[in-house]
Amino acid sequence: MTSSDIRKEFLAFFTERGHAIVPSSSLLPDDPSVLLTTAGMQQFKKYYTGEADALKDFGSLSAASCQKSFRTSDIEEVGDESHLTFFEMLGNFSFGGYFKKESIAWAHEFITKVIGVPISYVTIFEGSATVPKDEESRKIWHNLGVTDIREEGMDDVFWGPTGTSGPCGPTTEIYCRNAQGNDIEIWNIVFNQFFCDGSREALMSGDAHLAPLETSGIDTGMGLERLAMISQQTRTIFETDLFSNSVDALPASMDARSKRIVADHARGMCFLISDGVRPSNKERGYILRRLMRRIIVMEHGAGDQRINLVKDIIPLIVGQYHSVYPDLHIDVIFDEWDKEKAKFLKTLKNGLKELEKISVIDDAAAFKLYESYGLPYEIIKEMGGRRAAHLGHAGFQEEFRKHQEISRAGVEKKFGGHGLLLDTGELKASDERELAVVTRLHTATHLLQQALRDVLGGEVKQAGSDITAERARFDFSFHRKVTPDELRSVEERVNEVVAQDLPMRFIEIPLEEAQKTGALFFFHEKYPEKVKVYFAGNTLDEAYSKEFCGGPHVTHTGQIGRVTIIKEEACSAGVRRIRAVVSAPIDGQAV
Repeated sequence: MTSSDIRKEFLAFFTERGHAIVPSSSLLPDDPSVLLTTAGMQQFKKYYTGEADALKDFGSLSAASCQKSFRTSDIEEVGDESHLTFFEMLGNFSFGGYFKKESIAWAHEFITKVIGVPISYVTIFEGSATVPKDEESRKIWHNLGVTDIREEGMDDVFWGPTGTSGPCGPTTEIYCRNAQGNDIEIWNIVFNQFFCDGSREALMSGDAHLAPLETSGIDTGMGLERLAMISQQTRTIFETDLFSNSVDALPASMDARSKRIVADHARGMCFLISDGVRPSNKERGYILRRLMRRIIVMEHGAGDQRINLVKDIIPLIVGQYHSVYPDLHIDVIFDEWDKEKAKFLKTLKNGLKELEKISVIDDAAAFKLYESYGLPYEIIKEMGGRRAAHLGHAGFQEEFRKHQEISRAGVEKKFGGHGLLLDTGELKASDERELAVVTRLHTATHLLQQALRDVLGGEVKQAGSDITAERARFDFSFHRKVTPDELRSVEERVNEVVAQDLPMRFIEIPLEEAQKTGALFFFHEKYPEKVKVYFAGNTLDEAYSKEFCGGPHVTHTGQIGRVTIIKEEACSAGVRRIRAVVSAPIDGQAV
C-alpha cells in the first residue's frame, strides 16, 4: 500500500467504528511545557483530564487523527536506517468510550486484515510495585490467536506524560517484520489509567505520584513511516514512497547517510517553517537552524555535484504532502532557506578555507579549527571527509579539556590568587568579561544538577563545585561511573532547557518555608533565617530546577549558551566529578 492509501484506510477504518476524524494540530503546541508536538495525543490531553468534553467538541467519545509530529531527541541519530525528526503519527483515541478489548481487537484487525501483514509478537506490562501486571491484555491477545506475548518493564511499556505532567499508563506494543527480517515496533496502545503529577523522568525515578483517572481512556500511536516500511516490505524507511523521490534526486556521489540526513532534515524544515517557526538561537528556532545548517554542510560535502536543495528537494516534498497539508507554503520555505544559507555561508567562509589546507585532520587540528574559526566538531567531521576519517569525538573533547587546563593554569599563574574581581571560593573571575562567563557557567550547574537527577535518579546531590572563566567543575554523589549514553542524555536535557530560554528568577523567603518548596540545598550547610531560591521557569511550582543560592545568575536560560560536558571522573568514594564548558550561540556559532 502507498503511504497515501495507508492514511486513508486508517481514518476510514476508525470512521466506520464511530470515531470523529480530527485534523492534525500544529507542530507548535498549546501546551507550554513542550517545545513541539511530539505525539498525536498532545492535542487531546485535556479530554483525558476532564478539562474538555469530547462529546461536546467532536460529537463522539472516540477520535482518530493523522498528526504531524517532531522529536528532537533523535537529531544526532538521523542518518541511520530508522531515526527521524519529523514524522506522521496515526492514532485512535477514546475518552471513556472503549478500553482494552476493543482497542486491541481493532489494532489486530487493521494490521492483519487491512494492511495484510502478520504480527510477529506483542508486549505487555510486567507490573511494578504500584501497578499490577497486565493480565487482561495477555488474555485478549491470546484469544485473538497471538501466542508470542512478551513481558517488559516500566522503561519500555509504561507511557509517561508529555511535558511536566499528564495522563499515563501501561501499554501494549505490536511488532511486525521488515524486509531485512527485523522485528520493528509499529503500534503502541496506551491504556490511560492514571494522572502523573510529574514528568516521565520523575516517574521513572520514583519522584512522581500516580493517581487513578476518573475515566480511563485509550491513546494509540503508529508511525506512518514504519508502517509504510512494513507494508511496502522495504529494508529502511528511506526506501518507502515517503522518501524515495527525495533520496533519488540527490547526487549519486553522496553516501547513504548524507542522503538520509538531507531527506529527513529538509522535510522537517519545510513543516517547521510552514507552521511558523523561523531560524534563531532560541527554542524552536534553534532546532530549525540546526536542521538547515546541517543540510548546508551536506551540500558542501557533495563536492562538484553540489545539490541545489531549493530547486531539487523542496518542490518534491511540498508536492508530495500538499494535498494532505495545504498549509505548506513553498515561497515562504524558499525565502527562509535563502536567508539562512547566505548568513551561514558568510560565517563558514574563512574556516572552510583553512580546513581545505589541512591534509590530515587529527584531533589537535580539529580543535584548532574550532578555537580559531568557530567550526563545530560535527561540521569538521562532515566536511573533512577522508581527511577526517580518524577524527573522533572523544579525542576532540580531550583536546578541549587540555586547552581548558592550560588556560586555567595560565589564569592562576597570572593572578596568583590576587586581583580577582570575583572570588567566592566557588566562583572566580578576573574582569567583567570573565564575570559574565562564570555567571553563565554557574547558572548551567543548576540545570546540570537537575538533569543528572532526571537521568540518574534522586541519589544525585551536589557535593561541591569550582567555577572559573574556562570551565565549571561540578561534584556530585553517585555510586558508579556514568555511562557515555547517560552523559549524552544529561547534556541533551540541559541544552533543551537552555533552548527553551526559560526565565531565571528567585524569591527570598523564610528558611523553613523554602525547604518545603522542594528546592535543592546542602543538608549540612548553615543557612540564614531567610534564603534566596533561584528557579528556572515561569513559576516556582512549574520550574525545571530550583535551588537555594546566593550567587550571580543569568536572567534567561538562553543566555547560558550550549553546554558541553568534557569529562566525567571519580573524585572520591561515592563522589563523581563533571567538567563542563559553555559556548554562547551567536549566529549559531561558538565564541
